[in-house]
Amino acid sequence: MDQFVLLAEPWWVNLLIFVPPAIYFWWRNQPLAIPAAVLFYGAMFGIAFGFAEGAVVVYLRAAVGQLPGYGGTLADVARLSSALYQRATIQNELPQSLLAVEICREAATMFMLGGVALATVHGWRERCAMFLWTFALWDIVYYMGLYMTVGWPPSLVTADVLFLIPVPWLSQVWYPLLVSTLTLIAIAVSRRAL
Repeated sequence: MDQFVLLAEPWWVNLLIFVPPAIYFWWRNQPLAIPAAVLFYGAMFGIAFGFAEGAVVVYLRAAVGQLPGYGGTLADVARLSSALYQRATIQNELPQSLLAVEICREAATMFMLGGVALATVHGWRERCAMFLWTFALWDIVYYMGLYMTVGWPPSLVTADVLFLIPVPWLSQVWYPLLVSTLTLIAIAVSRRAL
């Protein structure tokens, strides 16, 4: 079993833990004007997109032969791959051409989440909040989707590559899940009822 590691790499990734309290204190005196229905629709997108993103990672792993059992049933894939699936080594195992595609896919993900924020609300504060809302849900469901399909991550202290832009961001799974959960809470309590 992996041991708990407090800090992420590079060092500045650790600063993400300050995003939820910062946005709460920033927005608490002037609450966000985001209707509950819009948050709900954004949540629908974030949840669906998070699962789709997890599925893409499963397909990518299967395509390059890093996911044993992918020719059988989903139960076979989960049984055979959960102990072997380690996304933290993705930059070493993927061919350079696919690594470039993975980086472009990550950039496209940010554009898609940004597009939802731009299309659903007005005002830069609300757009920032909507981006963070959909991002946090996407992130949480991404890990849930991977766990439900291939049994990964086996624990919250499993190492992962969080992002590849501009350099690989490395941390244990508990860290992005904590930041995303706190972000959702901060946004939910920072909006005014409409």
